[in-house]
Amino acid sequence: MSPQPAPAPLLIACALGIEQFALRAGDRGGAGGPVTVLRTGMGPRAAERSVTRMLADPALSGAAVLATGFCAGLAPGMHPGDLVVAEETRDPAGTVPCVGTDLLVKELMRAVPGRTVHTGPLTGSDHIIRGQERSDLLTTGAIAVDMESAATLLSAVRTGERPVAAVRVVVDAPEHELVRIGTLRGGISAFRVLRVVLPAFYEWHRSLLLPRR
Repeated sequence: MSPQPAPAPLLIACALGIEQFALRAGDRGGAGGPVTVLRTGMGPRAAERSVTRMLADPALSGAAVLATGFCAGLAPGMHPGDLVVAEETRDPAGTVPCVGTDLLVKELMRAVPGRTVHTGPLTGSDHIIRGQERSDLLTTGAIAVDMESAATLLSAVRTGERPVAAVRVVVDAPEHELVRIGTLRGGISAFRVLRVVLPAFYEWHRSLLLPRR
């Protein structure tokens, strides 16, 4: 018998140390292949540099890439701790369609029962969005904004064909705007949600490894 090919790796990218800590604290194993959690640093340029450099490693050839962490909700009725599954990420540099959105929604509802999961476009920014800017972005059709997801996925697909996705946890929203992440009642809620989402990411990744019929 010929040897089975090694499972494709999974790269999970986040920006902040607290996001990386939440993901590692919630890791109970169960991944379908090698997993790397990358802290990119804050902002689109840092995300682009870190992801591009990481994917240059031959060990990550063909890796699936999932961007995660916190975000700002744009739509009325969103609450801290809600989840956002991107159908696409977009910023001035380009738009990237996401893979396996429906499966991620299903698995997140299983991993975090009772939490609302929103789907739609996730837009990128190079700064924290507040006030009128939030309303302006909502008119573009985006449902949430963060600073790294769009740059992460665009960098990922530029290095080679691969499945990509983005899942974010709302840390502030139009009716729950925070001054900074460190003051957080909403931030604590978002942290707790981020800590338990890895099983959903692993199921998404595992589904990519199944043979197509």
